[in-house]
Amino acid sequence: MYIKLDLESEEPIYTQLKHQIIAGIARNELTPGEALPSVRSFAADLGINLHTVNKAYQQLKQEGFILIHRQKGVVIHPDGVAMADKAYYQKLHATLHPIIAEAICRGVDKASFLELCSELFYEYQHKEGEE
Repeated sequence: MYIKLDLESEEPIYTQLKHQIIAGIARNELTPGEALPSVRSFAADLGINLHTVNKAYQQLKQEGFILIHRQKGVVIHPDGVAMADKAYYQKLHATLHPIIAEAICRGVDKASFLELCSELFYEYQHKEGEE
């Protein structure tokens, strides 16, 4: 999996890394049980601080995307990611609420917003080059 970080972005590097790993799981580029690099080697490969990688890994662990074993290292959760439950839907609602409010303030109509959502959803369900 290719990781691209924007060091000039306002989004923290650990958040970018976390989001890219989640995107890799969503696209099936990272599969259950697959090993990820150690904190130290990933930080060296990406040219970032090891604490940044550690923070991303800790958040991914808390959210159930990865497991961290002392002996086996870091792996994509072997059982896969837990399915959406009521708590997840509440979190999703809270996350989308300000995004939709801002879109409305900026004049984005419902049809355009839903079309964009559909396009993004499609990208995660279909790998590049597939029809």
